[in-house]
Amino acid sequence: MQQHPAPSPGSSPSMVRIASASLAGTAIEFYDFFAYGTAAALVLGPLFFPAFSPLAATLAAFGTFGIGFLARPLGSVVFGHIGDRYGRRPVLLGSLLLTGVATVAVGCVPPYASIGIAAPALLLLLRFLQGLGLGGEWGGAVLLTAEHAPERRRGLWSSFPQTGPPVGFLLANGLMLALSAALTDAQFSAWGWRVPFWGAGLLALAGLWLRRSVEETPEFRALTETGRRAEAPLTEVVRGHWRLLLLTGGAMAFGYAVFYAVTTWSLSYATGHLRVDRTVMLACVMAAVLVQGLATPLLAVLGDRWGRRPLCLAGSAVCAVWMFPFTALLRSGDPLLITLGCVVALSGMIMAFSVVGAYLPELYAPRIRCTGAAVGYNLGGVLGGALTPVAATALAQGSGPPWGVAVYLTLVCLASLACFALLPETNPAVVRTGAGPGLGADTGTGAAEAAAPV
Repeated sequence: MQQHPAPSPGSSPSMVRIASASLAGTAIEFYDFFAYGTAAALVLGPLFFPAFSPLAATLAAFGTFGIGFLARPLGSVVFGHIGDRYGRRPVLLGSLLLTGVATVAVGCVPPYASIGIAAPALLLLLRFLQGLGLGGEWGGAVLLTAEHAPERRRGLWSSFPQTGPPVGFLLANGLMLALSAALTDAQFSAWGWRVPFWGAGLLALAGLWLRRSVEETPEFRALTETGRRAEAPLTEVVRGHWRLLLLTGGAMAFGYAVFYAVTTWSLSYATGHLRVDRTVMLACVMAAVLVQGLATPLLAVLGDRWGRRPLCLAGSAVCAVWMFPFTALLRSGDPLLITLGCVVALSGMIMAFSVVGAYLPELYAPRIRCTGAAVGYNLGGVLGGALTPVAATALAQGSGPPWGVAVYLTLVCLASLACFALLPETNPAVVRTGAGPGLGADTGTGAAEAAAPV
């Protein structure tokens, strides 16, 4: 990442505003995404796929969940092009508006009993649009903070967008939990599950208001002034840095797999197979996500001090070791043991994801950064997030413990560990001590590009 002077003490409040706008946006957009995941685990199968068996209906609901992940790389390509050609700010506004409108519309789709096959078809379309918007959100939000932040605190400030997903999850599932506790099963299935989707409209308006006065980043302004903006960012990324793109996508996969195994598949498995009360299971998962959110900025500070790569290696290794204990604790059906399993799993995941808001942008040159970082991040979503609920549901059939799920998750974590091992360190403070390749500040290259042809 190109270097720029640290802001003066008087500029700190603007950095707080920038980070708050990024956090608010990612929280709102992930609220939209997570509301769908929870609904898919609890009610969408019977409502939109009633002709299927219970297992097939759950798989179909999770299939529509996966469509959102498949759309995310496309969204990162579209919004990444906008971000690299026209600025980071338009990405922040456009992605939030698209996701908000699509989410409200999901809450308005009639069930299969009312409009037949059009119901699941509309669900698929709206889920695709959700994913399209979310694919653009992450790149715009992290670049907004990373390119404004002082070098020595870049990891900390860039962790604010990474705190947004836990906040969004807690908002979505807190509302689901309240509705689940207050309504009968019939009321929840009839209309209660729709309320979180309708609430997304108000949240989107609030997010647009927060982002209305956000300034363009210094690095994009410098690219504009020097005429160095990429004409075709995706072409540059694919032709010149395809290996880096595949490594970043593979590295991100484990975090998505672990997160959605904990927050989506385990919810369906525990309530369906183990007969754990829906409200109790939501509370277990929410407690783990709360710990994840609180730990994110604390771990990011360690990333500023010791480097991004060590935390990523440690996080993927912890998750690889923990997947079998996690499965055993979930299988116990005991709420305290389930919560413990979820807390450790998400803590390992966030060790890496607390720093990727700084790490991925630092790997790519400013002219292709919005496209490269966003596509790599969302490619990990396809590899790790789209398939995990479906694969885990299929592997967990039968009366015995779902060890197949543990094997699947462990293999994903090990693959990501290997990808992190092949990526360089990017933290400027660590690089200057000789522990990394350098950022190529004078040439505008990213860390991986400065290290070797990728």
